[in-house]
Amino acid sequence: MKLFESELKVVNIGLESFRQGLTDSGVKSVQAQFRPPLSGEAALFAKTSKNAARIDKANQKALARVLAAQPALVGMGLALDVIPGMKKDLILHAGPPITWARMCGPMRGGIMAALMYEGLAKNPKAAEKLAASGRIKYAPCHEHGAVGPMAGIISASMPVFIVKNEAGGNYAYATQNEGLGKVLRYGAYSPEVIERLKWMESALYPTLKAAISSLGRIDLKSIVAQALHMGDEVHNRNRAGTSLFYRAIAPAVIKTARDKETAAAALEFINGNDHFFLNLSMALSKASLDAGRGVKDSSLVVVMARNGTDFGVQLSGTGGHWFTGPAPVPDALYFPGYTKADANPDIGDSAITETNGLGGFAIAAAPAIVQFVGGTAADAVSYTLAMYEITVGENNIYKIPYLNFRGTPTGIDVIKAARTGILPFIDTGVAHKKAGVGQVGAGVLSAPPEPFARAFEYFARKL
Repeated sequence: MKLFESELKVVNIGLESFRQGLTDSGVKSVQAQFRPPLSGEAALFAKTSKNAARIDKANQKALARVLAAQPALVGMGLALDVIPGMKKDLILHAGPPITWARMCGPMRGGIMAALMYEGLAKNPKAAEKLAASGRIKYAPCHEHGAVGPMAGIISASMPVFIVKNEAGGNYAYATQNEGLGKVLRYGAYSPEVIERLKWMESALYPTLKAAISSLGRIDLKSIVAQALHMGDEVHNRNRAGTSLFYRAIAPAVIKTARDKETAAAALEFINGNDHFFLNLSMALSKASLDAGRGVKDSSLVVVMARNGTDFGVQLSGTGGHWFTGPAPVPDALYFPGYTKADANPDIGDSAITETNGLGGFAIAAAPAIVQFVGGTAADAVSYTLAMYEITVGENNIYKIPYLNFRGTPTGIDVIKAARTGILPFIDTGVAHKKAGVGQVGAGVLSAPPEPFARAFEYFARKL
């Protein structure tokens, strides 16, 4: 036996910092890519394995509903008139439920902007006082069939897109996208923010509403399928999606607008905002995933959402139960003058795109996005490939050219995530942690482990 006569070679399965000590000592080593399971409850993993056939059947049923969804833009309306359960004293927000006391700066700023926009407060100080008074109620967008980017604020007078899943009959709602920088969804509340929102309500909304009405419907699913072939992943890169939407609606805007100046202003606004399609990609994802809800024994994730404090998920088979954990700070590229110290933890309902096999899950289709969020084109491919390990299937419509038109990884299985330790990959914008500042960068992150561990354990115990 020559064990002690041979050169020592070490396989490190712990932290990479352990390997550095070996390297410093001149010992050759390799780093094993080991991830521990998200839960230490071995009996629960055994229970899900025992019931694997039942769970798989349920997951296939839920995913089939998601893939069969036919989301189409069918109209617009004011939030109070069309969103189920909307009230004048109710403000909807991104992520899981949260109280004013626990809200982050950007969400507070967005609510203050909404209260001034609604005419309920004359200035930021009065808005903050009203927001904290208890006279205003708060609820997640997701609990009212809606989604909102970043702070996700929706108030009664805000115009919203109406998206219908024509295969299942369910609806989803989302506001119009304001653009980047100092905007309400990033927590800004300066006069120009309110002025822009008022123009969007008084001019952009009626113009687009009339155009959509004349068209009858716009097929959003086909726009996304094309956009993926044109370099978008429809979360942080929406240039192609916005361009395709522009082509679909521009002739109708010109035909139905009250005058050419109004038509020109509306089309110029869309043309100048590469992120305009984001809210529609979120709404179509919400409409698709809601179709997969309510399947008994399904471990399919139907919601990932962040409120800037907590990260929350929901499963098809566990109803409206939220599973939460601390929201992490993204790894990001920051605008000049800002650093990670300025960043708020992850925020927004836009991770509904990843939940639907888009965004970070489809980032291999959008190599140019790394210039905005960081990393390399090779990283983008690796991120997408890793997501196939934790999903139930592949998308039948959304396909990635670089992967020989393989369908995007779709339908996160919380059991697979818990067992492998692989967490969903998300690309996202970054808001300043203080209310009123706005966007300070864009980046990427893996979802935190706690919500998925808690969702897995709850699901397994209920089997």
